[in-house]
Amino acid sequence: MRVAEVVGRVLYGHGARHVFGVVGSGNFHVTNALVAAGARFVAAAHEGGAASMADGYARTAATVGLLSVHQGPGITNALTGLTEAAKSRTPMVVLAPEATAPRSNFFIDLPALAAAVGADFHRVRATHAAEDTGAAYRAAARGATVVLGLPLEVQQAVTEPWSGPVPAAAPTPVTAPQIEPLLAALQAARQPVFIAGRGARSAREPLTRLADACGALLAVSAAAKGLFAGNPWNLDVAGGFATPFAAELIGTADLVVAWGSTLNMWTTRHGELIPPSAVVVQVDHDPAAFGVNRPVDLAVAGEVTAVAEALLARLGVGISGPGGATIGGWRTPELAQRIRDHGRWRTVPYQDEGGGAPATIDPRTISAALDDLLPADRTVVVDSGNFMGYPSMWLDVPDVAGFCFTQAFQSVGLGLASALGAAVARPDRLTVAALGDGGFVMSATELVTAVRLALPLLVVIYDDAAYGAEVHHFGPDGHPLETVTFPETDLAAIARGYGCDGLTVRTVDDLEPVRHWLAGPRTRPLVIDAKVSAARGSWWLEEAFRGH
Repeated sequence: MRVAEVVGRVLYGHGARHVFGVVGSGNFHVTNALVAAGARFVAAAHEGGAASMADGYARTAATVGLLSVHQGPGITNALTGLTEAAKSRTPMVVLAPEATAPRSNFFIDLPALAAAVGADFHRVRATHAAEDTGAAYRAAARGATVVLGLPLEVQQAVTEPWSGPVPAAAPTPVTAPQIEPLLAALQAARQPVFIAGRGARSAREPLTRLADACGALLAVSAAAKGLFAGNPWNLDVAGGFATPFAAELIGTADLVVAWGSTLNMWTTRHGELIPPSAVVVQVDHDPAAFGVNRPVDLAVAGEVTAVAEALLARLGVGISGPGGATIGGWRTPELAQRIRDHGRWRTVPYQDEGGGAPATIDPRTISAALDDLLPADRTVVVDSGNFMGYPSMWLDVPDVAGFCFTQAFQSVGLGLASALGAAVARPDRLTVAALGDGGFVMSATELVTAVRLALPLLVVIYDDAAYGAEVHHFGPDGHPLETVTFPETDLAAIARGYGCDGLTVRTVDDLEPVRHWLAGPRTRPLVIDAKVSAARGSWWLEEAFRGH
C-alpha cells in the first residue's frame, strides 16, 4: 500500500468525513484515498476559500476539519484562512504535500511557515505513516490546527497495508483542579457574573447549573455567542457588543469569573467594563493563558467542565431559592423582567438613519427585519468589517453552534467560505453569511462553490460602497478617502452571474422576495445586496480603534 493511501485510510478511521480543498498533483492520491475510504470531498474555487470552509465546518460540527491542498502555492494561497484557524484554535488537519528538494519551484520551509502562523507541524514518515497520521489527527482533536507535512517521495513509498483498528489515544493525566479559593469567592459574592469564552463552548450545562447554584448572571465573549441562548439570566455578549443594560450590570459585579476566556480588550472594553473593585477569576486548561490580557486575582487551572463540576459537588444544593432566585442576591424577579425588557439590542431605541436618494436602509433596521423573517433554526456566520456588529447582535441564534465568528485574525473576506463549511456541517439549518461589500468582492469566486453545493444559504451584504471601518477611522480627521471608497456596484447582478438568486434591498418592503425564497426549495443561494446607510460608524468602532 502506498503511504498516501495509508494517510487517507487512517484519517477516515479517526472520523474524518469531509475534506475541503483544491486538488493538484501533490495531494491527488491522498485526497482520492480519503474519498475511496468514504469521505466526501468538497472542491473549492481557491485554496483560501477551502481553508475557511474547513474552519467553518470544524467550528459548526464540533469536530476536526480537513483541508487538502497542493504543495507550494497551494499552501501559501491558504495561509490567511489557516492563520485564522490557528489563532482560533480550530481543530483542523492540513494535508500539506512537501517538495523537499530546495531547488524545486514548489519548495517552501513548511515547518517554519506553520510556526509563523501558530499552527502545529507534524510530518509523515514512510515507516510510521499510520502512527504519524493518527498523532496529527489526535493533536487536532485536542484543539490545535495541525499542518501535516506529506513529502512527495514519502507519499509514493510502499509500506505495510493498513485497515485499522484506530489506535487508542494515550490517556491524558488528570489533576484535580484546585477549587478552594474560587469556591470561597463564589460563596462570598453577592453579584457574580460568569463570562464564558471560546474554551467553554461545550460547557453550557455545568456552567448553567453552577450559575443557578450561586446566583450568577451569564455572559459570553463574541466567540461563544449562543452558549446560554434561552436562559433567563443571559446577558448575551460582553464587551463592545454588549447592550447598555448588560454593560451596566457587568459594571456592578463584585465577582467576574472568566471561563475559557482570556478577557481580551474586545470582551472587556479595554478593561473598562469590569469594575476595579470586582474580584476577577480566570479558569482555563492552559496556564499560559492566565493574565495574558489583564491581571487576574485568581487563576484556576483545569478544563472548564471539570472545574464547574467540582464546584457543583462542593456546593451541593447551592445557595439559591426556588426558581434559581438567590436569597439575598441579585437574581430577583424584577431583574429577570428587566433582562427580558432591555437585554437585547432589539429593545434598544435608535433613530433610523435610512432614506435619502438613492435610498439606503439602516443596517439595524434590515437586521431586525431579517431576524423576524428568517427561521429560528439558523447558523449565522459573520465576516469582518464595520458592519459586523449588526448581524452579530440583531440576529438571534439557537445555540453556540449557530454562530461562527471569524475574527481571530481580523481578516476581511473569510465569511462567505466559512459559511459554506458551516452549511456542509449543518445542512438542516439555514446558513446566513453576513458580509461587507469589501469582503464579498474579495471572496465572490466561492459563489461558484455555493451553487455547486446547492445548500440552503442566504448571503447578506451590508453594502456601504466602502471599506467602512477605514472611512470612519480616518474620515473624522479630514484624511482623503478615495482609496477606501468605491462607486456603487450592482452586487446582486454579480451574484446572479455566478448562478445565485440576487436581490437589491433599499427598504424593508424590498425584502418580500426573501419570504418566497424561504418557502421554496432553497437549492440556489440567495444574495441580498443591502444598500446600507453609512452616515456614521457602528457603535463599537470607537473602542475597536483604540486597539489599533
